[in-house]
Amino acid sequence: MSRSAELGEQKSIAVTGGTLNYRERGSGPPILFVHGLLVNGDLWRKVVPELHSDHRCITPDLPLGSHEEPFDSAAELTPLTLARMLRELIEGLGLEDLTVVANDTGGAITQMLIAENPDLVARLVLTPCDVGKNFLPLRFRYLQWIAKVPASLGLVAQSVRIGFIRNGPIAFGPLAKHGIDDAAAASYTEPPRRNAGVRRDVAKVLNGISTRDSLAALDRLPAFRGRSLIVWSDDGRVFPRKDAEALAQKLPGARIEIIDDSYAFVPEDQPQRLAELIREFATEAQPG
Repeated sequence: MSRSAELGEQKSIAVTGGTLNYRERGSGPPILFVHGLLVNGDLWRKVVPELHSDHRCITPDLPLGSHEEPFDSAAELTPLTLARMLRELIEGLGLEDLTVVANDTGGAITQMLIAENPDLVARLVLTPCDVGKNFLPLRFRYLQWIAKVPASLGLVAQSVRIGFIRNGPIAFGPLAKHGIDDAAAASYTEPPRRNAGVRRDVAKVLNGISTRDSLAALDRLPAFRGRSLIVWSDDGRVFPRKDAEALAQKLPGARIEIIDDSYAFVPEDQPQRLAELIREFATEAQPG
């Protein structure tokens, strides 16, 4: 499970296929933070402290390879089923007037959530993430080949413990401009290194990734009933600016904000600026 006490109290909820762990901090209108592959809720450890004073911040650990508790061995784990898992979390916690903030693979999963449930979320914030045909990004598609032999994922996690590999081109280097600190790296890499069930779970997700699903979700975004903000980095090596523009064309009334001095992991590189944009967006009056 995510380890940062900055994310709040540890909690859990039963969902289809297993137990979903999450952390919760603060009170007020809820914000749900969604992470991507091979990280967990700790991705948001620098953002939640900026927002919990006036928002209920909920940060789940999806079974994307850095979760502590494996799901049932028979559980179906694909991006589509993870989107439905998010719906179960939202409905189970009774979240209303909800803002969802997503990054990386979590952005694709959130698009699938919105496509199937256009009235479930009031506000959507998408930071650099998989969109349409860019799922997975080309430089990370090797993970799908590795997933054919789940034990290999443990070797990847083992290697990423080494700093120059962790912040190099095949790991977090293209995602976090200013690197990943040792504590967060341990949170991300120890579960798949130590637990075969965690490796099994993420292998299922990787093997279930299909551009068919991401393209279908993108096409259905115009039905979204809420408001949208797209917060993209000024660096497009993993998620190019054209992907942000594709989202803006599909999401009614969406606007794009560009954050400087950041790679795809905006919550790592520019958490204060991201939190500022989220707060402004979540509290601004509904047009009309």
